[in-house]
Amino acid sequence: MTQETYQARVPIFPRSVKGRFRFLKYAILFLAYGIYFSLPWIPWERSNAPDQIVLFDLVGRHFYIFDLVVYAQDIFWLAGFLVVGALLLFFVTGIAGRVFCGYFCFQTLWTDVFMWIERQVQGERNARIRLAEAPLSPAKAFKFLLTHLLWLCVALATGLTFTLYWGYAPDIVHQLITGTAPFPAYATTLFLTLTTYVMAGLAREQVCTYMCPYARFQGVMFDSDTLVVAYDDKRGEQECGRCKPARGLKDRDERHRKGYGDCIDCGYCVQVCPMGIDIRNGLQYQCTSCALCVDACDTIMDSINYPRGLIRYSSENALSGKPTRIFKLKNIGYGFATVLTIALLVWSITTRSLVEMAVRQIRQPISVTLADGREQNRYEIKINNKTSETVHYRFGLQGLDGAELALDGSTKLEIAPESSVQFVTLVRLSPRDVRESRSRFQFVLQPISEAVAEPESWDAVFYVPANRLTPIQ
Repeated sequence: MTQETYQARVPIFPRSVKGRFRFLKYAILFLAYGIYFSLPWIPWERSNAPDQIVLFDLVGRHFYIFDLVVYAQDIFWLAGFLVVGALLLFFVTGIAGRVFCGYFCFQTLWTDVFMWIERQVQGERNARIRLAEAPLSPAKAFKFLLTHLLWLCVALATGLTFTLYWGYAPDIVHQLITGTAPFPAYATTLFLTLTTYVMAGLAREQVCTYMCPYARFQGVMFDSDTLVVAYDDKRGEQECGRCKPARGLKDRDERHRKGYGDCIDCGYCVQVCPMGIDIRNGLQYQCTSCALCVDACDTIMDSINYPRGLIRYSSENALSGKPTRIFKLKNIGYGFATVLTIALLVWSITTRSLVEMAVRQIRQPISVTLADGREQNRYEIKINNKTSETVHYRFGLQGLDGAELALDGSTKLEIAPESSVQFVTLVRLSPRDVRESRSRFQFVLQPISEAVAEPESWDAVFYVPANRLTPIQ
């Protein structure tokens, strides 16, 4: 007899439920879908780029987010956003468990829509179970095909919308339809379509259980004060456990006198769970804290005039009668680090220079002796204009008396909007004018246009061979 090395998947047929947490999940779902699907189509006036409110231009290496233009050299902002996301996740998890998974995760949001489609086509939980167990028939085939077709439509819309963020949306749609779009556009759309269809339609809870690493390490961030979806075992079980409301066990006081708890073992909390777990068995790593079981239990408690809260957001300490400490050192530390990182990121964005200059000294050779005895150093200059207007500068140097600046052309520079210029400049100086082998000075950009008001400077070093220096008398 061979033993199976893995457990076969048990199909889950979640039942629909109404309640405050289900309403909250729908509200977040509509908000997230509204933002994701509408952003590529919202116009935003730009002087030298497509009028799209969010646009990631890989060819031009510009990311447009409202009025913010992110350049390749600003990639450290991405690291800042990722750090903020990680700290915020740790902070929220330490206080309220896996609420991100239950309300905001892409897998949860898209799976909710796919399950809603399934219910509309195949019916409620019992109808879907009967349909799955029934032999193949034209009606069954039609419902299954229609379900998967609608899933593919949502998946295609998801993949296409993601692609629209990387170019001007109307142009990309036209190119995709006419077959003139570049290959990456088709590849990205197809990849996102297939992954959305598989993850949200076919894999579902297996993504959270087996693929997502967060489900595995979440327990490290939990403690006895973390709020989780919990079943009040003492109230629900008491001495004799849970029991259905049979004769003599319907009145709450009568049940308590006989040692039975408030749980009537209706199974509604299990039926609505998208992960297929029984929360009455305690906290399990599969639980995403969606709180649909709370809505289910509250609905039953209301129908039999029992107090709500048999299943609720609570902590281990609260269930055992101890106070829950939210503002503890760990949570305060995560909160402080999150706020500090956000503040630094905002400061970096709001105080960035609109025109940046980079200087690189060409070192092969680092210095050349001219026929007239002067030393010559070469420098590669790159200037980035981050404004949406053409800027004009006068290029020069300061801090190096007697030096000559040699350029191929005028010292006046004109830089187009959101573009850069790169050139090589020569600096010549007589060794008699310096006393050190390495003399520090600055290249200066003096604005002569209204687009920018502040001059820009960059430190540089002029090198003279030691044997060329004039000895100090």
